[in-house]
Amino acid sequence: MKLPKTIKIFVTLVVFVVSGAFTPINNKVNFYKDLKKYCSSLPNEFNQINEERKKELLEIANYIIEKQISHRSSRLLFICTSNSRRSHMAQIWAQSAAIYYGVDSVMTFSGGTEATRVHPNTIATLRRCGYSITTSQANDNPYYSVNAGNKVSLGFIYSKKYNNTRNPKSNFLAAMVCSDADKSCPVIDGADTRIALPYEDPKYYDNTPSQDQKYDERCRQIAREMFFIMDYVKQKLILKVESNR
Repeated sequence: MKLPKTIKIFVTLVVFVVSGAFTPINNKVNFYKDLKKYCSSLPNEFNQINEERKKELLEIANYIIEKQISHRSSRLLFICTSNSRRSHMAQIWAQSAAIYYGVDSVMTFSGGTEATRVHPNTIATLRRCGYSITTSQANDNPYYSVNAGNKVSLGFIYSKKYNNTRNPKSNFLAAMVCSDADKSCPVIDGADTRIALPYEDPKYYDNTPSQDQKYDERCRQIAREMFFIMDYVKQKLILKVESNR
């Protein structure tokens, strides 16, 4: 007996959930061991994201889905004030999540309303997560090479303004990860859409006993939310493929 399409989609959904197909087969994700372990624990924390926050995250997810359906790349630009902490974490984690879930044609960028440097505490935090990060240029604004695995390069990060020539000028989503940047830049030229996604700045804990703890907390929050986005994208794309069969 041939099942109606709606029942077929439901059965497919159940099979995928039971089999764990909404998360990648981790042994095929060529991340460093410690980073892979860190990543595999993030989906267990999606219930920590409140419903209001999920609405904001799903705006980004739906933007990626629309681009995927039209066979176009998704360019995500994360913007804060000094491009030294949160925007870099978001850029790296969003790209890592796309790789982890096998969501193709996602490119991530970051910038600030001003250029300073990537803060050393940002680099230290990401290293504790399992990334390999090396300095490729020593000056007041160093370039850092970031790798998630032996053959998984995430490219270079350094502090720059959001309208820097290395960032997209059109057809991108602008995510404002800093409330100050959100207020000072009500319009981002060239952006398809602009979303306020503020995170508390860990800089307020610099040189305090809570420094590493607070940086790790913020980093994990950002990682959790970027993984939530890509997990949702992967689910919807799988269901769309099945519905078209």
